[in-house]
Amino acid sequence: MTEVRPPQEATRETPAPPETDVVGAAASGVLWLTAQKWIIRLTGFVTIAFLTRLLVPEDFGTVAAAGTLLPFFYLFADLGFSAYIVQADRADDRMLSTAVWFSCLAGIILCGGLWIFAPFMGGVFKAPGVVDVLRALSMWVVITSAGAVPLAILRRRMQFRVIALQATVAAFGAQVAAIVLALRGAGVWALVAQVLVSALLTTAMSWVTVRWRPRFQFDYRELASMTRFGGFVVAVEVVALGRAWGEAAVTAAVLGTAALGLMTVAQRLVQMVQDLSGSAIVPVTNVAFAAVRSDSERLRAAYLRSLRMVILALSLPLTVVAVAAPVLVPLMFGPGWTGSIGVTQILALAGTLTTAAWLDHGLFYGLGRPGTWLWYAVVTDAVTLATTMALASHGLTAIALGFLVVAIVATVGRTAMVRAVMCVGWRSLAGPYCAVVLVVMLSGTAGWLTLRWITGSMWLTLMTTAAVVTAAHLVVSSLVARETLTDFVGVVRRAIRSLRSRQAIAR
Repeated sequence: MTEVRPPQEATRETPAPPETDVVGAAASGVLWLTAQKWIIRLTGFVTIAFLTRLLVPEDFGTVAAAGTLLPFFYLFADLGFSAYIVQADRADDRMLSTAVWFSCLAGIILCGGLWIFAPFMGGVFKAPGVVDVLRALSMWVVITSAGAVPLAILRRRMQFRVIALQATVAAFGAQVAAIVLALRGAGVWALVAQVLVSALLTTAMSWVTVRWRPRFQFDYRELASMTRFGGFVVAVEVVALGRAWGEAAVTAAVLGTAALGLMTVAQRLVQMVQDLSGSAIVPVTNVAFAAVRSDSERLRAAYLRSLRMVILALSLPLTVVAVAAPVLVPLMFGPGWTGSIGVTQILALAGTLTTAAWLDHGLFYGLGRPGTWLWYAVVTDAVTLATTMALASHGLTAIALGFLVVAIVATVGRTAMVRAVMCVGWRSLAGPYCAVVLVVMLSGTAGWLTLRWITGSMWLTLMTTAAVVTAAHLVVSSLVARETLTDFVGVVRRAIRSLRSRQAIAR
C-alpha cells in the first residue's frame, strides 16, 4: 500500500500550536478537560441512579466483567501511536496515514480475538452472559481504534475545548440511549449500548472536526519509529495494570476479599478526587512541553511554574479528603465502610505527592523520552508491589503507610530524574514540595481541630470542615507561596481570556 506522492503533498503537516500561545492554550485546555470530567461524572451519577432502578445487579456485573479486558486490547490496537503523534516534531500525511491504517487493522484483528476468546472469559467468570456481552463490546475496540488518530491530532493542535465538548456530547448521548433502552426492557444491552454509543459518537465527531483524511499510504519506516516510541508507552500501562492486579491478589489472599473491598473503596475515592481535579494534566502538559522543548530556558521556566501551581492546587482537595474522611466515607458509602477511613486518609496524603507524577509523566513524554519514564514506572511499581507483599500480614493500615513511604521515595527519585534532564538545581525543585508540606500540615491541623470541635449533622460537619481547610490552605499559601498563588490566578485569567477570544473568533 506504499505510494509515492509529490513532495508538497507527502509532507503536508498537521501543525502544532504557535509557541507564543502555549500557556494560554494549555491553561484553557486544563479548564475545559476538568469541566468535562465534572459534567460527565455528575450526569453519570444521575444516570446510574436511574438505571439501578430499572436493571438488576447481575446486568451491571456482567458488563463490568466483560469490560475488564477492553482497555488492555485497545492499548495494543493503538500501540502508543497517539502519544507519538502528539509529541512528534512533524506530523505529515504519510506518518498519520500509516498510524490510521495500522490502528484500524489492529483493532479489527483484536476484535476478532476477543470474539474467539469470549467463551473462555465466560468460563472464568462463571457467567454465560459474559460471552455475548463481550462479543458485542468487542466492537468498542474497532470503533475506538478508528478514532485514535484524529483525536491525537486535535490534542496536538491543543483543541482541548473541542475535545471536551465532544466527550461531553458523546457521554450525554450514550446516557440517553441507555435510559431509553432500559425503559424499553433491554436489560443488560442498555449498558452495552451506552459503551458503544459513547465510542461511536466520539470517533465520528473527531473525524468531522479534524478536517483531515488519510491517504492510501503506508510507510514502514514511520511505523518503526512510532512502534519504538509507542512500545515504551504500552509497557508503562502494562506495568501499571500488572501492579494493580498483583496488589489486589496479595490483599485478597492474605487479608480476604472484605479487606480488598475496603482498600478498593478508599483507592477509588482518592482516585476520583484526583481524576476530577487533575486528570487533564497529562494530556495537556504532554503537548505543551513538546511545543517548547527546543528552548531549554523556556522549558525549565514552564516546568517549574507548572510544578508549583499543580502541587499547590491539587493538594487542597486531597487535604480535605484526608481530614474529612471520618464523615465523608460514611456519608458516601454508608456506616459499613468505616474500615476504609484510615486507609483513605493515608492514601490522600500520599496523593498530594503522586499528583506531581502526572506532570512529570507529561514532561518525559513531551520530551520524547518514554523509555526513561518506563524505567521509573517499572522500579516504582515493583517496589510498591513488594511493599504490599511485605506488609499485607500487618493489615490495611500498614499497606497504606507503605504506599505513603513509597510515594515519598518515588518523589525524590523522580525529582532526581527531572534534575538530570532539565539541569535544574535541587533547591528549585525541592522548594515547591517543602511549601506544600507546610501548607498541608497547617491547613490539615486547622481542619482536624474543627472536626473535633464541631457538633451537628454529618453534612454540616463535612461542609464546615471543608470550608476551614480551604480557608487555611489559601491563607498559608498566600504567606509561603504568594508568587505561586498569584501565578495561578494569572493563568486562570489568561485561560478565560483565551476562551473568550476563541469564542469571538468563532462568531
